[in-house]
Amino acid sequence: MSCIKPSSAILRPEPAPGVESRLSINHQYRAVRVPQPYDAFLVLDVEATCLPGTDFDWPNEIIEWPVCLLRWVDKEEGTGMAGTLHKVAEFRSFVKPTWRPQLSAFCVSLTGITQEQVDGAPHFPEVVSQFSDFLTQHGLIHRETGEHGPFDVRDFVVKQCFISKISMPSWIRGDVMDVRAEVRALPRRISPNIEHQLRFLDLAPFEGRQHSGIDDSRNIARIVVDLARRGVRLVPNTPIQPGRRWPWMGRSGRILEQYC
Repeated sequence: MSCIKPSSAILRPEPAPGVESRLSINHQYRAVRVPQPYDAFLVLDVEATCLPGTDFDWPNEIIEWPVCLLRWVDKEEGTGMAGTLHKVAEFRSFVKPTWRPQLSAFCVSLTGITQEQVDGAPHFPEVVSQFSDFLTQHGLIHRETGEHGPFDVRDFVVKQCFISKISMPSWIRGDVMDVRAEVRALPRRISPNIEHQLRFLDLAPFEGRQHSGIDDSRNIARIVVDLARRGVRLVPNTPIQPGRRWPWMGRSGRILEQYC
């Protein structure tokens, strides 16, 4: 199975001028500026535990939390007209799983994440706290009031909060923009595979290692930048269900024995 969840989460921070991006973008055409309602985007593609033959209904645990922060550099005050996004920051942490702390050989081979990396990593609640500090540092959460815009990564975060026995933080709740859906909406139907999307948008090749969370996030960020240049209005398209439950969920964060 694939552990990819390509989506970009959307927030409303203040702009951060003067920071240059290292993203590779397509310069074959000028940016098409359209009204954009959001000021910044968190592009997140988590990696999670997996076994051969399992699918997204299995109790996957997050083992990498990588995020690219994008902001507009040409957004017009009042009208919201914008067309150029730059990457201004990244956050990355490996995550120590608790239910099945030993990674399968399949998972290590697929993601490139080693047992030593997750053994030395913080558990998910601590990563959530560290990422909250990152959001505060970049003005995405108000330091005193905690006010924020919508942000989430659908199923994996819902699962992980259940397994970690924590409530979903307020800044995680909200809808997301599934980048695959936006690319599929362009003329000519293509595969949701990141590499195929890059090729379709003339952004190939894939940069880095496929199924590495941070490299997947960076390449999805390249796609988001290119969609913005094409005049695609970047808005949420996928609802979040914080209360969603799977058959393997027991009481109080327990995973039913038949799934172990």
